[in-house]
Amino acid sequence: MKSRGFRRRFRGGDLSEGPDYALVGVVRIPELQQSPGRAIGKRVVFAVIALFFTAILVYLDRDGYRDVQENSLSFLDALYYSAVTLSTTGYGDITPLTPSARLLNLLIITPLRVLFLIVLIGTTLEVLTERSRQALKIQRWRNNVRNHSVVIGYGTKGRTAVDAMIGDGIKPADIVVVDADSTVLEAAESDGLVTVRGDATKSDILRLAGVAHAASIVVATNRDDTAVLATLTARELNPRAKIVASIRESENTHLMRQSGANSVVVSSETAGRLLGIATMTPSVVEVIEDLLTPDAGYAIAEREVDPTETGGSPAHTRDIVLGVVRGGVLHRVDDSEVEQIEAGDRLLYVRKGPAD
Repeated sequence: MKSRGFRRRFRGGDLSEGPDYALVGVVRIPELQQSPGRAIGKRVVFAVIALFFTAILVYLDRDGYRDVQENSLSFLDALYYSAVTLSTTGYGDITPLTPSARLLNLLIITPLRVLFLIVLIGTTLEVLTERSRQALKIQRWRNNVRNHSVVIGYGTKGRTAVDAMIGDGIKPADIVVVDADSTVLEAAESDGLVTVRGDATKSDILRLAGVAHAASIVVATNRDDTAVLATLTARELNPRAKIVASIRESENTHLMRQSGANSVVVSSETAGRLLGIATMTPSVVEVIEDLLTPDAGYAIAEREVDPTETGGSPAHTRDIVLGVVRGGVLHRVDDSEVEQIEAGDRLLYVRKGPAD
């Protein structure tokens, strides 16, 4: 009961229930970047196409136009008329005379004039419509996001976790980063990640990140108390997700597990062990770092059991097997319960990284 009351003090207005346009600046969907030169070039091409298309139409109906000099219209005259018309300059030296020419101006050239102006001032319009476009993208993303991964905290631990996840084959578009620091979120967005700005201890912020539909949640905050509260809130929103949390002090491990974390990593103790090992056997630390880096050398991975391996020993498979996951429980390879591989088991093994 105390935790619920404590959580309510952090909770303001429920943003997740508000309109999508109110989320612009809170939720950001990464978009493909293109150079300014290319963007301007595309607009110039569209403008030239509209200009020549209009000139061709005018030239084909040149008998319906009157020149103040009473000359018949050449293609250059048609191009000149199209330019001054589309740019709304309109000198009046060439005018549509026949009903067909005026109908052509009304139905085709006038819409082309509007399109021409839109193309020329596209940058300004793009800025003005940015909020609407972002709201539409947020709405589409919220309707479709399922079975993704949420990373709470994008400091050193969070960034490293994301790198490892991408190295294991998770697409950046399937990762959502939650952090209150807009600076680190800009870095996450540049990496192609969806970002949500806000306090991860608040349920409405986690709802915006789609925690209720997430397959896995990584809690990588800088404070243990924040990690506990964020884990508790995330577990309340999603009873089925796999939650992995990092803490600094081992004495808080039981609090993390009580809050709903499936796995808890004590960062200070892990680093301390590696430092101690490195004083005597530094090569062991190098091997461990190699195993923890999926994009080079060797890596620890998990796979389904091949039907040909059923009934055999884990030690006699084609891979170096470290453990067997049976019924959601990890067993060491020398455990008597997993002397024989069964259908439905998953093997924790050492595989070569992509670089090899």
